Amino acid sequence: MNERQIDYVLRAVEDRNVKLIRLWFTDVVGQLKSVAISPMELENAFDEGVHFDGSAIDGFSRIQESDVLAKPDPSTFELLPWTDAGTTARMFCDIHLPGGQPFDGDPRHVLRRNLNDALGAGYSFFVAPEMEFFYFADGDPSKSPTPLDSGSYFDLTTSDVASDLRRRTISVLETMGIPVEYSFHEDSPSQHEIDLRYTDAMTMADQIMTFRLVVRELAMEQGRFASFMPKPLPGLQGSGMHLHLSLFERDDNAFHPEDPEAAKSEVLSPVGRNFMAGLLIHAREITAITNQLVNSYKRLVVGFEAPVWVSWAKNNRSALIRVPVTKPDKPTSTRIEYRSPDPACNPYLAFAVILAAGMAGVRGGYELPDEIHDNLFELTPTEAEKLGVQPLPRSLAEALDEMERSELVHNALGEHIFEWFLRNKRSEWGSYKLHVSQWELERYLPTW
Repeated sequence: MNERQIDYVLRAVEDRNVKLIRLWFTDVVGQLKSVAISPMELENAFDEGVHFDGSAIDGFSRIQESDVLAKPDPSTFELLPWTDAGTTARMFCDIHLPGGQPFDGDPRHVLRRNLNDALGAGYSFFVAPEMEFFYFADGDPSKSPTPLDSGSYFDLTTSDVASDLRRRTISVLETMGIPVEYSFHEDSPSQHEIDLRYTDAMTMADQIMTFRLVVRELAMEQGRFASFMPKPLPGLQGSGMHLHLSLFERDDNAFHPEDPEAAKSEVLSPVGRNFMAGLLIHAREITAITNQLVNSYKRLVVGFEAPVWVSWAKNNRSALIRVPVTKPDKPTSTRIEYRSPDPACNPYLAFAVILAAGMAGVRGGYELPDEIHDNLFELTPTEAEKLGVQPLPRSLAEALDEMERSELVHNALGEHIFEWFLRNKRSEWGSYKLHVSQWELERYLPTW
C-alpha cells in the first residue's frame, strides 16, 4: 500500500474536517455495500483492515468461514459533496481473509487478477462507458413507472426537474474527480445518457459504482427516482451500457495500426482484430455476466436498438461490436465499442470476463470473421443463418447454460464466484418462472 497516499488521506481528513469515512465494496451481483468508521479508526483500518461478517453479504463467505477484512484503498479517497457539507468521505476497499490473502469472493480482486494477467502480457485495459438510465416520478413497483418528460434523442427541453438533475449530477461527478465527456437526453421518455471519459478499467469500475449512487442520491433529493433497470418501460428502448474498449502498451494504443499505410485500410491493428475476435467467439459465454437480470433479455430483442446478433462492423450501430471512426492524427482514440452490456451489471466482473475473452483472442491469434454490413436490427433468423451469425442468448436461462459450459468464464471469475453466481441466478430464473404476469392473465384467462 502506498504510504504517501495514506499520509495524504490522513492529512485530508484532518484538514477538511471529515466526520465520517464510508468504506465501500460490492457483493457478487454488484450491489454497493458500506461500513462507516470515524476518523479515529482510519489509521488502524489502513494497517489492519476492518473486520466484518462476510456470511451476511451475498456471494461472500459461508457461516463457518465468515470473518473477512475490508482494507481501504487510499487512492480512491473522495469527499461526498452532497452529504453534510462534504464532511463525509468514501474509499473503496479490497476484501481479504484474516490471514492477509485476497478473498476470492471479492469482485474487485477478480478484476485485478485479470488486469494483472493482461499486464503480464504487456497490456493495460482502458474503458469508457455510455451510462443510460431513467428518471421516474417515484420507485413504487406496484404500478407502472411514470416518466418525467416525453423527450427523445438530444431534445433540448426547457428547464425541468430531469434536466436540472442531470446538470447537478454532472457537477457532483466532476467535483469527485469523475470526468464527463458527453450528456444528453436519450431516445425514450425520461431516459438520459451520461458518458464517462475513458480511463483504466479498475478506476472505471469504481467510477461506475460511484456514478450509480450519485444519480440515485441526487434524484432522491428532489423526490424523484432514478433507475438503471435495463427495460423498465414496455414498447420503448431499454438502457444499455455501451463500452468503448482498448488495450495500451505503455503509452501506445495497441489497437491502432502501427504502419501509416496499413492504417488507411485497416481500422485496427492485428492485436485489436484478435481482441475483437476473442470477444465475438466468447460473447455468448460472457453474456450472463454483462446482462445478469431476467429483465436484461427484454432489452436484447429484435425491433429495438440493442444488439441481438454476434457480429461486428465499422460504424454500424446494429452490430454487437462497432469500430468507431477515429481521427488519423489521434491514435489514442482507436477503440472498439461493445454494445450488449447493460448498466445493472457488476462492472468489476463484466470488465474481467470481457478482458479475458479479448485476451484469449490475442493469445490465441483468433481470426476475425467477416464484417456484417446489413442492418442487423431487421435481420431474420433465416437471413442470419445465411450470413453465419449466431444470436446472443435470448434469456437468462440460456445465458447461464452458456456460462456454465465456459472454461474461460470459470477461470476469469474463479471457482468461488463462478459457482455462487450460477446458483444465485438459477434461483432468480426459477422465481421468474413461477410468477404469473398480468400479461398472461389478460391474454389467457378470458379464453382458456
